[in-house]
Amino acid sequence: MVIADNRQRFMPRSDDRLPERGEVLAYPEAVRLVNPVEPEFKGEVDDKYEYSIESRKNQVHGWISINSSSESESESKSTGFWIITPSNEFRSAGPLKQYLASHVGPTSLSVFHSTHYSGADLIMKFGVNEAWKKVFGPIFIYLNSNSDGFSPINLWEDAKHQMVNEVERWPYTFPASKDFLSSDQRGKVEGRLLVRDRFISDTFVPVKGAYLGLAHPGDVGSWQRECKGYQFWTITDDKGYFSIINILPGDYNLYSWVNGFIGDYQYNKVINITSGSEIKVGELVYEPPRDGPTLWEIGIPDRSAAEFYVPDPNPLYVNKLYLNHSDRYRQYGLWERYAELYPKEDLVYNVGTSDYKKDWYFAQNTRKKDNNTYEGTTWQINFNLDRVNTNGTYKLRLALASVHFAELQVRINNADANPPLFRTEIIGKDNTIARHGIHGMYRLYNVDVQGSLLVNGNNTIFLTQAASNGPFVGILYDYIRLEGPSQVHFYD
Repeated sequence: MVIADNRQRFMPRSDDRLPERGEVLAYPEAVRLVNPVEPEFKGEVDDKYEYSIESRKNQVHGWISINSSSESESESKSTGFWIITPSNEFRSAGPLKQYLASHVGPTSLSVFHSTHYSGADLIMKFGVNEAWKKVFGPIFIYLNSNSDGFSPINLWEDAKHQMVNEVERWPYTFPASKDFLSSDQRGKVEGRLLVRDRFISDTFVPVKGAYLGLAHPGDVGSWQRECKGYQFWTITDDKGYFSIINILPGDYNLYSWVNGFIGDYQYNKVINITSGSEIKVGELVYEPPRDGPTLWEIGIPDRSAAEFYVPDPNPLYVNKLYLNHSDRYRQYGLWERYAELYPKEDLVYNVGTSDYKKDWYFAQNTRKKDNNTYEGTTWQINFNLDRVNTNGTYKLRLALASVHFAELQVRINNADANPPLFRTEIIGKDNTIARHGIHGMYRLYNVDVQGSLLVNGNNTIFLTQAASNGPFVGILYDYIRLEGPSQVHFYD
């Protein structure tokens, strides 16, 4: 099975998941292989969610079947089966939405819509007598085979080349449906995106690799919840220019997010696309949320918790593909490792000496207790302030990469303060922790901290995840920042 250059492996058989060969773990999708047909898989965990793919990367995946009937491996012949998706315009929730792809079976899926890693926000809702229509696909099924003596992995390289060809052919000309429009019936939007963060630089900076997309009109960031319409995305070049092509006629908002900066951008006008239209929006400026200078920060604002510490898996629950892999978070059972690493006391992070890559656990999930129940956890951030402006307002930025049935509470210098300075309701149904993900639905909370709550010298922020209903409850942080009072203004 191959789903990426660095995610490919020989796979167990579906029979290995049957009761006489496999042990079902915390949920039916996860099975530990105890007596597989092929012994090399013994002890591994098989779970389809370990092979999820972001929509932006979900363009080609599939299988290679090696015919080993020949007397020598050099004479064997291989066949490839591939699902190629030339466009993600019809998929729900934008480029970061994660979908199932290929997994044990052998199974290959082309999923157009799901609530995985997002939850109830992506359940389609319809009003009384509401008319709705959407074209899904086409997708391309590609079969290839090699000649004797060639490595089977050449079929993957060939499939990637075929994917590029199909992307260039989009939109296809063969569909007869009047609802599938040709290229000349679609529109185009061009422009340039600049970023200005006045406490870093007072200039307007072009950004490379920023995502810009058209989706149904809504609120800032609503594209990640939009599932009934179409979405069209691109990325900026090294000078910030972008071009979104082959857009279906309709009304859209233009959305964006930029790695390295918190929050979401939304163009302040509705864009109407008509057949053959070419719209130039000019230079757009994103000013990310900012009230004052950065006093300290934890992590990288990229909508993911991947930069934080991810532990090694329990040796009983290993997927060998992800050993010494960049996607080490895809191992089964990491939610249990927190209690093993922090059996009594919770995480403490010391600004200035701690390293978020080593000292900030990737998920603030519950702790399992001896009686098989769970409890919430409270993490501490210790930091020093030399001169506190007791009359000023500080700002705590909490960017969350994913949440599942969690309640976040914030306290300053008093772990028992009641009520807390800030609290959410129970939020999120992403289920990212159980499904071996590293991000889900992005959320940003901005908390005012009155200077009177802080002291000269040592201070502590207490982040409590108060919910305790099961092992998969928790928060994946993207980025945390404390800003000083707004009247301080400087830049390079």
